[in-house]
Amino acid sequence: MADEAPDRVRIERAFARCFAGPEGAMALAHLRRLTLERALGPEADDAALRHLEGQRQLVTRIAALVERGSTHP
Repeated sequence: MADEAPDRVRIERAFARCFAGPEGAMALAHLRRLTLERALGPEADDAALRHLEGQRQLVTRIAALVERGSTHP
């Protein structure tokens, strides 16, 4: 596990750099609107719900990596 820490930090920093600045913030906000702020109607089937939930999890993960990466010196 100790060997994973440097890679984890590098990945977090990479995500922070990718989403830094106004364009990065705009891209991340767009991903949030498409996923986290989206609601499916009552007619949505199980597959659609699962698909959207997977997208939400990915966007949440990206946002967390960006947040953690921006705190590393």
